[in-house]
Amino acid sequence: MIWLLWLTAVLCVIYYIVIVIYSGLTTSFSLIWLFFAVICMGLAAGWEAYIKHKDKVPLWLPVSVVTMCCTGVLVFAVVEILVFTGVAARDTSNLDYVIVLGARVKDTGISKSLKKRLDKAVEYVDKNPGTILILSGAKGEDEPVAEAVAMRDYLVYNGVREEQLILETRSHSTVENIAYSRVAIEEDQARKKAHRQNGPDIIIPGAFEEVPDKPIRIGVLTSDFHVFRAEQIAEKWGIPDIYGISCGSDPVLFIHFCVRECAAILKDKLVGNM
Repeated sequence: MIWLLWLTAVLCVIYYIVIVIYSGLTTSFSLIWLFFAVICMGLAAGWEAYIKHKDKVPLWLPVSVVTMCCTGVLVFAVVEILVFTGVAARDTSNLDYVIVLGARVKDTGISKSLKKRLDKAVEYVDKNPGTILILSGAKGEDEPVAEAVAMRDYLVYNGVREEQLILETRSHSTVENIAYSRVAIEEDQARKKAHRQNGPDIIIPGAFEEVPDKPIRIGVLTSDFHVFRAEQIAEKWGIPDIYGISCGSDPVLFIHFCVRECAAILKDKLVGNM
């Protein structure tokens, strides 16, 4: 057990170095791996001390430590099961709107995660040309442009019609992505309704029957590990029947993203965002 803990600590440090080399020092939440390494080293040292001085250590102490560790592992496992199996497959074709969640934009261009989302968006609108994309993401302090602007430029360059795109440039988190995108959709619906009412209509008596507006169908497109939280937040913030569309994630950072997403889900659940 001691050697396993030391090995885990070394692997955590190595993975942190890989993240820094691959994605940069500013990669969000990357320091968690150094924290895990310190925890593992502390557990290894504590286990070794306990073996040498069993008679002097009260039983409740090792039991409490083991219980806390097992609880943490169990919580992580349950959350990840929800993330990857809790979203039922649904038909996502011909949605009225799809919210494309932003990701980091670097000085050298869009990040790998954002590129995967945008490539999925291009693929989606090729098959569903009537869908409007809501590009959601503000400009971060370390970003050259707003994420939504970079997303628009990439999509237009890859053949998506600009009139198919609505930019939402105020959001800095997933909660804000959903909330402000909902506002953007409502504003677009209001503009379309006003245009229909003000447009020159020729009505033949008896030929048409007025029907209520059909409910709009909204989807959210994001990375596979992120779909569950995005859907839960959408349900909490006024889009109860949202359709999740997932794309692949970076294989090198996949484990890091899963750990970060687990922490984000627990935080959002705690503060009432989902």
